[in-house]
Amino acid sequence: MDSTPERGEIQPARPAAAGSAYAVLFLLGVMEGLIGCFQYSHAIGPVPVAALAFCVVVFATCLLGGLGMDSPMGALVPAFGWLLASFALTMPTAAGSVIVTDSTAGKWYLYGGAASAGLGVVLTFVLSRRAGRWPRRAGAWPR
Repeated sequence: MDSTPERGEIQPARPAAAGSAYAVLFLLGVMEGLIGCFQYSHAIGPVPVAALAFCVVVFATCLLGGLGMDSPMGALVPAFGWLLASFALTMPTAAGSVIVTDSTAGKWYLYGGAASAGLGVVLTFVLSRRAGRWPRRAGAWPR
């Protein structure tokens, strides 16, 4: 019996390997949130370049994670890690200090990052459905 897959054949992932990959994606999202919360304010003139770059990075992580895991859950896991870290660090401390301030860069980082994560999750679902990985009901909208 040959355990080598035929050309073009996809082998299912082992549960431990898939679980480890999801854990790594979650930790990647958390790390992006931690780094982003402290580095979002770098700007060139009035343009919050770092905040916009973090939005692109979060989007790319979610999209590629979902496509790589062949599941929208692969996009949702790093998005959840990023949201958890970013919004936890946004909460004020007992002393009243905050890490992400109410500035243009802070708003772009939080709102833009959340929108980017959501877009990555939705786009992963749409792309995986168009590729035929999700079954469709007969006569379901849209065609």
